[in-house]
Amino acid sequence: MPSTSQAAPPAATRSPERSRRSILKAATGEFVSHGFSGASVNEIASRAAINKRMLYHYFGNKEELFLAVLEAAYERIRTGERTLKLDHLQPMQAIEALVRFSYDHFVKHPDFLALLNIENLYQAGHLKKSAKVQQMHSPLVGQIQDVLKRGQSEGVLRIGVDPVELYITIASLSFFHLSNRYTLSVIFNRELATPEALSLRRDHVVAVVTGFLRA
Repeated sequence: MPSTSQAAPPAATRSPERSRRSILKAATGEFVSHGFSGASVNEIASRAAINKRMLYHYFGNKEELFLAVLEAAYERIRTGERTLKLDHLQPMQAIEALVRFSYDHFVKHPDFLALLNIENLYQAGHLKKSAKVQQMHSPLVGQIQDVLKRGQSEGVLRIGVDPVELYITIASLSFFHLSNRYTLSVIFNRELATPEALSLRRDHVVAVVTGFLRA
């Protein structure tokens, strides 16, 4: 039997940040696969190679862990949106960049769509407890508002568009197709999950949104 000095160090000796990342990654997979109620904290701890006591140390309980997963998912998309630097683009170019990014992010992160579906089943009961989500969304709304104002002053974007309504439209045009592409493929006898079909849909969403906004 190996001596204590030869044994592998326990997971708890890892850096707190690394441990948190491991737990969040494992928890995301577990929640996406089994939903909130079906997810197992024991399985999350096993996936993360950390003992359950430490998991609770970092996240308190299952509800707080799920909220942390949601917040991390929102932070990823908000971080990506900030890299677009919409204020450096012409108004219509900025809108097109936001639409393309939003669609592509949903394609690359199907776990985000799954988490949103799960949270909506709970009527956003977890998100309502978040102090971070509102703070993350406020700058985005302000950026879109600034783009709209610039476009309106230049005479290239229509007047009277609400930035929140616009973002909901962008998200919904992307979300519905992606979250329902398998059933839609069967209903319409058309393969909607291929790279070609996804690219075609993204271009369609861009055309719909920019067409609506054009002055």
